[in-house]
Amino acid sequence: MNNVIIIGSGIAGLATAARLVAKGYNVSIFESASQTGGKIHSFDLDGYRFDAGPSLFTMPKLVDEIFTLLGENPRNYFNYNKKKIHCEYFWNDGKTLTAFDNKKKFLSEVENKFGVSNTIMNKYLDRSKKKYEITEPIFLQKSLHKFSTYISKDTLKALISLRVFDINKSLNKTNEHFIKEPHLVQLYNRYATYNGSNPYETSGIMTLIQHLESHYGTWIPSGGMVQISRSITSLLKRKGVKIYLNSHVDKIIVKRNKATGILSNGKEHLSDYIISNMDIFFTYEKLLKNFKIPKRVSKAERSSSAVIFYWGINKTFEQLDLHNILFSENYKNEFECIFNKGELSDDPTIYINITSKDVPSDAPDGSENWFVMINAPYDSKQNWDEITSQLKKNVIKKINRILEVDIEKYIQVEKVYSPQTIEKITHSYLGSLYGTSSNSKLSAFFRHPNFTNKIGNLFFCGGSVHPGGGIPLCLMSAKIVSNQFKDVSNV
Repeated sequence: MNNVIIIGSGIAGLATAARLVAKGYNVSIFESASQTGGKIHSFDLDGYRFDAGPSLFTMPKLVDEIFTLLGENPRNYFNYNKKKIHCEYFWNDGKTLTAFDNKKKFLSEVENKFGVSNTIMNKYLDRSKKKYEITEPIFLQKSLHKFSTYISKDTLKALISLRVFDINKSLNKTNEHFIKEPHLVQLYNRYATYNGSNPYETSGIMTLIQHLESHYGTWIPSGGMVQISRSITSLLKRKGVKIYLNSHVDKIIVKRNKATGILSNGKEHLSDYIISNMDIFFTYEKLLKNFKIPKRVSKAERSSSAVIFYWGINKTFEQLDLHNILFSENYKNEFECIFNKGELSDDPTIYINITSKDVPSDAPDGSENWFVMINAPYDSKQNWDEITSQLKKNVIKKINRILEVDIEKYIQVEKVYSPQTIEKITHSYLGSLYGTSSNSKLSAFFRHPNFTNKIGNLFFCGGSVHPGGGIPLCLMSAKIVSNQFKDVSNV
């Protein structure tokens, strides 16, 4: 009873495999693509290298833990550097802000640029820290769908401190209450996009998201984000995990209400346990066709998606760093367009990630690789060719105005991902990057669990299930799943 099949090799699938190997299980991974990593993948384009998916790396200790669990030194596989600047921010009115990693420098920058005192900012940041410290041992480390979670000291502590969570206020209202200054409110509202949600609807508890960045810092892996998945893949191969690439899974075999194997490329593979790292909607729709899709999955509001322009830029920009944000003038309207109208604002917020700032080999000399991302609605059959064509014009116009440049003449190469592209490549339902949104008060806490009571020996990990999307939460979902398995390493 020690054999496990994992469907999909996203970061959660890879991490779950490692944790189960450490517990003595024989693990096989079936991946439909030609490379592991899921959303964490890369491509080359005429001398430029691009990380195609996640671009932000926080809490590297969670990756290191994967290696130490298997008795390996992480530095033999994977290295990274801490950034001195989290992000460069730009507003339409000419205001700018450098988010320094050094807290003292950052608070001084905030006070000098926007007149907000250290006292106000420290109160806000400390409240976010408290939310995280209370929530983390319950929400991020355990299943919310197990009775044992609710009869612990940690849960009692959380209930006593319920008021600090700001559940009854939106993230925007919370930020307005504590910070007030409009530029900074917009800055801290943007953290709702880390789980694909609307800051004017999602709960104020989401101020804890910024804590991951401000407290733990931002990092850049040597060789880019793709090294996270590549290094874990290398570790797994060394530990005997069988990884089957180009292996499309057609079905999860269920007998007597227990998962007993999979059907892949027309062949049955039996196993004692099955773990799906596939989007939970597609897991049910494509692999469990005889089982009804749970309402919390089929009826849930989808998270935002994105349109991404990958540009090889024949120029360097000293005012930009690894992470850069060019804010829209009307942030509320931007999210109204995305979530209520299924369209994009004419003045979108633009995120520019440039890994060549830290990984020079990612672009030719004197050039930069720009990952230009705009938050977008999930795919509901919009004309994405038409939308991306107009969006490109709006993005170029905004970049030209804020950076005082004619950027178009420096674009040497281009590749574009729309929500449809994202769904096709990553198998994310409707191209939604984080599964369901967290726009209602408690939706973040009631994602699909990491197991199902209807089918034994079947588990789920990844961004579409508890605790949510983004690399840290996906790694935590791997821990939650692996904790459902007893240690058989000494058996």
